[in-house]
Amino acid sequence: MPECSLGLWLKSAFRLLFPRRCAVCGASLQDGEEVLCFRCNIGMPRTCYHLEKDNEMEKMFWGKIPLERAASYFFYQKGGDYRRILHLLKYEGRKDIGIAMGRMMAADMVRSGFFDGVDVIVPVPLHPDKLRKRGYNQSECLARGVSEVTGIPVDVSSVVRRVHTQSQTRKSVYERWENVCGIFYVADKERFAGKHVLIVDDVLTTGATSIACAEAWTGVEGVKFSVMTLAVTRY
Repeated sequence: MPECSLGLWLKSAFRLLFPRRCAVCGASLQDGEEVLCFRCNIGMPRTCYHLEKDNEMEKMFWGKIPLERAASYFFYQKGGDYRRILHLLKYEGRKDIGIAMGRMMAADMVRSGFFDGVDVIVPVPLHPDKLRKRGYNQSECLARGVSEVTGIPVDVSSVVRRVHTQSQTRKSVYERWENVCGIFYVADKERFAGKHVLIVDDVLTTGATSIACAEAWTGVEGVKFSVMTLAVTRY
């Protein structure tokens, strides 16, 4: 059997035994589909915030950090079908979904100029204890996917989460802010003077975590931020 035919046969056999499934509806993925089937990709509740100056997400950060831009890829709603993407990424070890979704949202946003001028991508870090337990940082997976498309380097060593906080789920707005206040630390932060940092996280609800992360650079001259998340909560 020719080598190329053998390779195709093995690929077909593997997919028959271990079919790739859509992260949302569970349907088998076809060639050319990644993470989402065509139907779920088309139906994704995209925010299109990257096309809208002074969008609702950016307003969350006004007066709190020196913000350039902010955007999320899709709206997250409790009980909605697309929450499955986040569940697989955070709790079922699907790092591949994070990288693929990072590539997908970056490819959709890059032509809008969203990444123009960004010097470095910083994923919101996990506390070392949680990182050891989970085995990976879902925000870093997203950041790696974004970097593959944009070529912007990812920095996972400069920002440290020094406090192991409780989950933000089910906390009030005030409790969310109190839960993350002062939990991040930036090593050698002066080297970020004049830099444009893109903070990447998985979900944005109140903006408290992203703001707390940016505040770790307080006092650094000329540093500015953009914020990008995979999803933003819609109530």
